[in-house]
Amino acid sequence: MKEVADPDLLNDYIESYGLQKVFPKALLPYLTLHGFDQGELICTQGEPSHTMYVLVRGKIKIYNTSPEGRTLVISFKNPLEIIGDVEYIRDGDIINTVEAVSPVHMIGVEYRWLRKYGADHSPLLNFLLDIITKKFYMKSSSMSFNLLYPVEIRLASYLLSVSFDEADARFQGKLGTADLADAANLIGTSYRHLNRVLQKFAALGLIERSREGITVKDREGLRNLASRNIYE
Repeated sequence: MKEVADPDLLNDYIESYGLQKVFPKALLPYLTLHGFDQGELICTQGEPSHTMYVLVRGKIKIYNTSPEGRTLVISFKNPLEIIGDVEYIRDGDIINTVEAVSPVHMIGVEYRWLRKYGADHSPLLNFLLDIITKKFYMKSSSMSFNLLYPVEIRLASYLLSVSFDEADARFQGKLGTADLADAANLIGTSYRHLNRVLQKFAALGLIERSREGITVKDREGLRNLASRNIYE
């Protein structure tokens, strides 16, 4: 993570997403802009939380690890999304691990300033309520996705999510060979089954496999296979 010292860019994001209507005026001087590189962890499940982040550029992956060690993707998110909102309300540790899928910009504000200037600001509270309600709905649905949908649909959705960012046409990610075991775990299948499905996708011309990893060759074909991206 690096702080982006560009007040004009920060103000552009605030105006573009109408955040000046959400945050009280007294809180605006305490907003900071942060950049995360592709693959960088933004926060880790179980760690203390002290900052709320607003995603304003890029795509993030949110996943959770159960006490038994099973890890599952909850969702992929594009702007506008909030990280650390539930932890702020509950005053608890970070619930989910969040990772940058593409280069990411986030507006950060420390909890101490939120409590001082935003605790009674109704536009901010309504904004958080709306975000949190959608978030818990998505988490509930994600558990069903991994139980009810076949691996082909889960993998197609996962590949679409890690390979493309709708807001940045230039971005095209790749699933590295070293990441395949993690991908199998995240979508709730075995490494062996994942490889069988990847072989099927390659035979259909949907992907290309190399020593470096998996590259999507037919985006529309994967979309048709998945019918809809269950993780977004």
